[in-house]
Amino acid sequence: MSSEIDSSTLLSRATQLIDLARKAGADAADAVVVRSRSQSVSVRLGKVEGTESSESDDFSLRVFIGKRVASVSANPGFDLQALAERAVAMAKVSPEDPFACLADEENLSKSYPDLQLLDTTEVSSEMLREAALSAEAAALAVEGVTNSSGAGASAGMGGLVLATSHGFAGSYMASRFGHSVSVIAGEGTGMERDYDFDSRLYYADLDDPSEIGRRAGERVVKRINPRQVPTGKGVTVVFDPRVARGFVGHIAGAINGAAVARKTSFLRDKMGQQVLKAGLSITDDPLIVRGPSSRPFDGEGVSGERLVMIEDGVLKHWFLSTSTGRELGLETNGRGVRGGSSVTPSSTNLALEPGDVSPDELIRSVGNGFYVTELIGHGVNMITGEYSRGATGFWIENGELTFPVSEVTIASNLKEMFMRLTLANDIDRKFGVAAPTFAIEGMTLAGR
Repeated sequence: MSSEIDSSTLLSRATQLIDLARKAGADAADAVVVRSRSQSVSVRLGKVEGTESSESDDFSLRVFIGKRVASVSANPGFDLQALAERAVAMAKVSPEDPFACLADEENLSKSYPDLQLLDTTEVSSEMLREAALSAEAAALAVEGVTNSSGAGASAGMGGLVLATSHGFAGSYMASRFGHSVSVIAGEGTGMERDYDFDSRLYYADLDDPSEIGRRAGERVVKRINPRQVPTGKGVTVVFDPRVARGFVGHIAGAINGAAVARKTSFLRDKMGQQVLKAGLSITDDPLIVRGPSSRPFDGEGVSGERLVMIEDGVLKHWFLSTSTGRELGLETNGRGVRGGSSVTPSSTNLALEPGDVSPDELIRSVGNGFYVTELIGHGVNMITGEYSRGATGFWIENGELTFPVSEVTIASNLKEMFMRLTLANDIDRKFGVAAPTFAIEGMTLAGR
């Protein structure tokens, strides 16, 4: 990965693009460059299967003429004036959008902190290759592992360059390094697969590849010879942190202002009401130093702040960009994310804040139940909250994990599940969505 990249040239081009758009007839405009630099190596059974490297700077120009808006995108080397004129011509014939707009000038970030998001460590292809090989070798060395699905290592950086016609100009870059491995245990129809990985902003913070491999091997061996369990109601299901993070993602989707505006969220009428079990809170903080999803400003140039989205079980905020906020009669809270030429609200460093007991204590308190390590399928209805997912994991008997379980389905409604959460204290904040182990009482389990 190359050393830190100076964004001043790109920022200058973005500013020029806006000036040309204004001269061509735009009332307002913003220009964004999404930057990406990456390299990766994949291996399988001790041999390199692929080496990839990519660099891109993707420009997008958004122009406004009254209530009309249009966006165009281009790669480096485009003709600035031609792009600006094309965007303005498109806007003139576009339908009116009453909510599309730039962020209000008073909400723009005047200054922003250094969140230490960029590690300029040079990582060679050889270093990536050795890391991937080490992870795979450690996984294959675990007794019971019979094959490899492959291992990989990657390094990259990405960021945003943003300029607006009403005074904002800024940029930031963030690095990302990763190691992963996937292996198989068992033979024939009895084969099981599992994996492990690590992803960090700073290269030195990554788990050792051999440790990642060992964990993957041990996880998959435990899954050999799974059983089915009887169908039952009122089952307590414990979610491993891996699947717990996905569950918190469902909460984030339900409190996204865009879903509320579209009336596609089952929580759309719940502002100010209890939506989680009392005592539980969900926070979102874009300004954590070295945070995995931190950003000094959002895709509109607005700096967000730490928000307690759900406090003591009560819903306090939606995730909002400027246009979504206007549609709901609210102000942006700096959660706008640039997706090419559009801006939509999203979370940053989101966390379901932990409880007070250890995972082992939580499992012991369950007595008999089901510990989920992997979910299958997409059976979640965000309009009604109905939840039904295929699952694998381990049966809990007398407060301990016993035999592996597969080919079962767990089901309930998210509104009820949110009220039955009991949290452990093992949160890992190295992920953009962080959650501890937790238990949910009263679920239906469909087995044999």
